[in-house]
Amino acid sequence: MRIVVKIGTSSLTDDHGRIRSDVIASVAAQLSAARAEGHDVILVTSGAVASGVAGLGMSERPNDVLSLQALSAVGQPQLMAAYNAALSQHSLVAAQVLLVPHDFVDRQQYLHARDTIHRLLELGCIPIVNENDAIANNEIRYGDNDHLAALLSHLVGADMLVLLTDMDGLFTADPRTNPSATIISEVAADDPLLAVSTSGAGTDRGSGGMSSKLAAAQIASWSGVTAVIASASATNAVLRAASHENIGTRFLPHDRQLSARKLWIAFAAEVEGTVTVDEGAQKALVERGTSLLPAGVTAVSGSFDIGAVVNVVNDAGDLLARGMSAMSSDVARDAAGKRTADLADMSVVEAIHRDDLVVLFSR
Repeated sequence: MRIVVKIGTSSLTDDHGRIRSDVIASVAAQLSAARAEGHDVILVTSGAVASGVAGLGMSERPNDVLSLQALSAVGQPQLMAAYNAALSQHSLVAAQVLLVPHDFVDRQQYLHARDTIHRLLELGCIPIVNENDAIANNEIRYGDNDHLAALLSHLVGADMLVLLTDMDGLFTADPRTNPSATIISEVAADDPLLAVSTSGAGTDRGSGGMSSKLAAAQIASWSGVTAVIASASATNAVLRAASHENIGTRFLPHDRQLSARKLWIAFAAEVEGTVTVDEGAQKALVERGTSLLPAGVTAVSGSFDIGAVVNVVNDAGDLLARGMSAMSSDVARDAAGKRTADLADMSVVEAIHRDDLVVLFSR
């Protein structure tokens, strides 16, 4: 089995942002145990920025992008040093892999990243993956490592994604405020729980939270990958998840699997606008999988350029699809409601091409 394991900042660091050596040691031991059972393991780790804050002796984490990028450059080598030391106790070698969103959008970069990680696994290394925060453009980034881990699971053909967090799994309510909350042990691929709104980041040291875990589980599910949310402090969480033991919350894989590019469009890219369509266009998109033509567009909201990701909704506001617009918002407004024959002087006659469109509405 090939397993991607992700651990977040809130689990890796203490209240002062210092790396917890006991957690690093536990993760290293779990990865070693999984390797001993014959599994390929890849680790996605957060913690570089928090480590940088502690490394520079700062009293609090700044909010501006430039400072955060600089802090990640300070913290990343410290983080890798901690993992290297812990893995060496098990005769394992860590290999740092820093990725950016372009690696998933561009086909050549996608294949190169995949081949590199596959080769590292063949060499017996433990690939340790993080977003390249030091150079990432804030406008085109993953947002948190939960999304990165889910997309990575698709890239490497993983069988399972294990999201280690400071919670035991997904609960019926917030157990920190509701003592009657109970854990949800299994979520089906089409369960509406995958679309619920949950709280944001659990601590001020991390960028994720249960909402991003659910989003990652949805990406994994639509990649044909089983996802498990479990506590980072649970004993042998990775092996127990891989052995299908009852631990945390398990999200079952979807029978519909998307390409990496469409996964990015559907679940990871920033949405910059909304296109409203009529009943005929809805039927064409949902039932026949066609491109979206301007004739079926009734309204365009937001300001966006060509290539921006937009939501496609019906008149009732139901989300039908998400796609990469072939027109700017101004051009789309001018073309709305017009037939293709009336757009002959335009270089592009589709509002969104079907190759750049992901239908999300349940048929």
